[in-house]
Amino acid sequence: MAQRRMFSKEITTSDLFVEMPSSSRLLYFDLGMEADDEGFIGNARMLSRAYGASSDDLKLLATKGFIIMFQNGVTVVKDWNLNNKLRKDRIKPTIYTEEKSMLTVDITGSYQLGNQMPTICQPDVNQMSAQDRLGKDRLGEDSIDNMSVKTDVSIPYSEIIDYLNEKTGRSFRNIDANKKLIKARWNDGYKLDDFKTVIDNMVANWSGKEFNGTPAETYLQPKTLFSNKFDSYLNQIPKTYVNNDYQGNELDLPF
Repeated sequence: MAQRRMFSKEITTSDLFVEMPSSSRLLYFDLGMEADDEGFIGNARMLSRAYGASSDDLKLLATKGFIIMFQNGVTVVKDWNLNNKLRKDRIKPTIYTEEKSMLTVDITGSYQLGNQMPTICQPDVNQMSAQDRLGKDRLGEDSIDNMSVKTDVSIPYSEIIDYLNEKTGRSFRNIDANKKLIKARWNDGYKLDDFKTVIDNMVANWSGKEFNGTPAETYLQPKTLFSNKFDSYLNQIPKTYVNNDYQGNELDLPF
């Protein structure tokens, strides 16, 4: 059995992939590492629990078309052949021959069950229905909402940017780079009040202060506030200043 496992950037940097919660993305890599030489996993549900993922993470990967789950629990990484280019003489054939016989391989190398679409495209209604029928549990609208997989329509981009501009006196715009950061945090489960709290906390902590001689206000911008340190900023307690001097340690750099 080959020991090397690879992942294609065509898959892992696609919008469909990066817009999933981080726990679902991490589970995809875990399953890729545990799969056999043809991309099959016999105990995906057990592995998802062992790696600290939820059942919803597994269902989301199936719904989005990154894995195919059979009723008996066997799972295959749909784009295994795009991710991994293994020498034929080093491949150990999968033991899941019955499940493999139910699949076809399209021109891109992706496994297909029925009329599924490639994962680099948005799944169509037929693919969603096919995946919903696999397993005992269905992934309904409430479950999708709980995982914070939201459409752009539900994300208050303008209100968040306007609030940041109001508090900082800046003129940030609703450009794609800012919206991408907001959407990532929104898909992590944060709400409008959380964005406002982060802005309030960091305006209070950084206004009039310096980081190694650089005005701290410089970092009151989307790419800093809405980065992967968002949760840390959300839970910060505004620092206490006396006569413009901070009573405690020096300010830490915001990255």
